[in-house]
Amino acid sequence: MMYTDYFQARDLDMLSRSERTGPWDSGHRVIAHIDMDAFFAAVEILDNPELKGKPVIVGGSAKRGVVSAASYEARKFGVHSAMPIFQAKKLCPHGIFLPVRMRRYMEVSRIVMACLSNFSPLIEQVSVDEAYIDLTGTGALFGEPEKVARAIKQLIKEKTSLTCSIGISTCKRLAKIASDMDKPDGLTIIPPGKVHEFLDTLHISKVPGIGKKSEEELTKIGIRHIGDLRKFSPDWLTERFGKFGEWLLMIAEGDDDSPVVPYSPPKSISSEDTLPEDTANEQVLKKYMLEQSEIVGRRLRKNGFRGRTITLKIKHHDFRQITRSVTLEQPTQLGKIIYREAVKLLDTYKLRSRVRLVGVGISNLEPIEDEGQLALFAEKGVNEEKWEKAERAVDEIVKRFGHDAMKRGSLLE
Repeated sequence: MMYTDYFQARDLDMLSRSERTGPWDSGHRVIAHIDMDAFFAAVEILDNPELKGKPVIVGGSAKRGVVSAASYEARKFGVHSAMPIFQAKKLCPHGIFLPVRMRRYMEVSRIVMACLSNFSPLIEQVSVDEAYIDLTGTGALFGEPEKVARAIKQLIKEKTSLTCSIGISTCKRLAKIASDMDKPDGLTIIPPGKVHEFLDTLHISKVPGIGKKSEEELTKIGIRHIGDLRKFSPDWLTERFGKFGEWLLMIAEGDDDSPVVPYSPPKSISSEDTLPEDTANEQVLKKYMLEQSEIVGRRLRKNGFRGRTITLKIKHHDFRQITRSVTLEQPTQLGKIIYREAVKLLDTYKLRSRVRLVGVGISNLEPIEDEGQLALFAEKGVNEEKWEKAERAVDEIVKRFGHDAMKRGSLLE
């Protein structure tokens, strides 16, 4: 029996009330994963209805760019996210290629998250277009899980005119898998009593965290579905795959008690660019690094953090990737300092071959709890204080008039 015979929420109305609600009355968690359908492309179609029914591909037209999102019409031609733009154009030459408008997507995303807050305070936003919501204990207010899911979908549709797909189960991992089973505008329920039955027939490629290489290795030994893991002893799987084997066993048992965390402070902040053309010109790279450093500094100040460890990321023309890092004595949120240290890392690296991607990041973050107290012990120099005031002034201009309202002269080319 295929999962669609008993897991699709649209079929649950055929069951009695006790059959629908019983499994959730025994103390099991109720976790939902909400995933907006082809979000970037859907927003573009929302703003320009003439695009409806056409193959819309968001990601720009640069030959080195990648697809950020594709409408379902474009997906019929094999176009998918993370695909190089040049490849997408070969597959779908008549496609409508549009640049990313992240500010607009964030605006719609905030409306979606506000909709979710009507149903539970426990919301974990994992990206601009997806989130987990813990619905455990909300039955008395909103009814059984599938009823709540339908209400969520309806509210999002009313507020944004967009559709989403929702998966519901006893844990985050299963909820995420479920949300992808019936897209677009789907609703899939994996109740507690059906978890093992569902997992036994689930193809390993459907599990987030199992990539192509892992899938190949598992297929070699006869593991094509999660249920196939039961053919092997836990000790053998652990010995064969190490920690990955332990993780597979956890998947097979549906064992995932990770909580829905409403807010998780960032571990790092970074910015990177794939270059229009491969280059070994360090001056060109430094211009990108300057703008990236300013972006990172601005994000640090916006979120109230300073960082200590600055990282330079370089991907060469042959896709060989390297990172170099340095840790400062005092944390910073200044783009000027981030750039200065990133340049030192580049100079030390001694570039010898062409580069296709460059990025700057900062980690080892510390929240700014008391600006005055931190400044007292940080012993900032007069010049640093002036630069901090200057960068904050630029932040305000950018906030009011947009990212391109003010730039360094060296970045105007």
